[in-house]
Amino acid sequence: MLILEDKIYFWFLLGIPLLILLWVSVAVWKKKTQRKFADAHLFPSLAPSLSTIKPILKVLVLCIAVACFSIALVNPKLGSKMETVKREGVDIVFALDVSKSMLAEDIAPNRIEKSKQVITQIINNLAGDRIGIIGYAGSAFPQIPITTDYASAKTFLRAMNTNMVSSQGTATGDAIELAKGYYNDGNVLSRVLVIIGDGEDHGSEFQAAAQAAAEEGIKIICIGIGTQKGGPIPIRDGKQQTYKKDQNGETVITKSSPETLQSIAEIGNGIYIDGTNTTETVESLERFLQNLEKTEYESMQYANYQHQFQWFLGFGILFLILESILLNRKTKWLTKLNLFNENE
Repeated sequence: MLILEDKIYFWFLLGIPLLILLWVSVAVWKKKTQRKFADAHLFPSLAPSLSTIKPILKVLVLCIAVACFSIALVNPKLGSKMETVKREGVDIVFALDVSKSMLAEDIAPNRIEKSKQVITQIINNLAGDRIGIIGYAGSAFPQIPITTDYASAKTFLRAMNTNMVSSQGTATGDAIELAKGYYNDGNVLSRVLVIIGDGEDHGSEFQAAAQAAAEEGIKIICIGIGTQKGGPIPIRDGKQQTYKKDQNGETVITKSSPETLQSIAEIGNGIYIDGTNTTETVESLERFLQNLEKTEYESMQYANYQHQFQWFLGFGILFLILESILLNRKTKWLTKLNLFNENE
């Protein structure tokens, strides 16, 4: 199995068309400049050893070198064999509030980005647990199902934003109901739902939903993001930024509601955690998870991954050296072979 460790370095491949564009621009400029001094048919006589093929070959070799270096930075790895791996853990579903109130900047950088940081750090500290992610605002939607692929989960998490749900509001009850369908393995001993948001809720359905989840053995942990002092909700239109107004033209101040989250956590036999400090939040959640009964399960996965970057690094250096020793003048023995009809 092939794994590409740092895909972001594929962006360096954009340097290849830029190199080609630069080379073409310089070649066109040279042609125009040369025409000011002599007619085109005189140049072969003025520079008889100048090759027309080697400059093209040099830029192609340089492009190949750039491609090799980019792939080396991506660090491809190959799994050499499949192994049966035993894991112990619980099923954890994260429900992230993506309503517009999460754009408030009363906690840096803003509520939704802070929430993502907290979830990411929690995932980084997990080992054998399976995770899923849900988003909710005026309604709830699945983001990624229960999985052990933490890298994919974090990728989907980064893509979440406040524009993913057209209907605004904070339907916490819908998120709890949707999460109940995530726990599809009846053999799992412990199931945890982590609700992370500012606690604003525009309905009372969450109490019945939390009670129903608790009856199914789902423990609910609530992480509050934001301050009770609150802050305005920024609205960005291009480069301009304004703030959300109410019907009277007054700036809307959104405040966190820890009481709502505390109520859900109490009904769901879980705990409420103030998410202001990421480290303390992660530690509190870890302590809670340590007291839960773990499920042991087996899975097949590739092991003994071997790094392959050194091959591409070596070829990159080789092509770079080749480009540096290639000269623009004709090679005598190649000229005799006349492979490119340069003698005509």
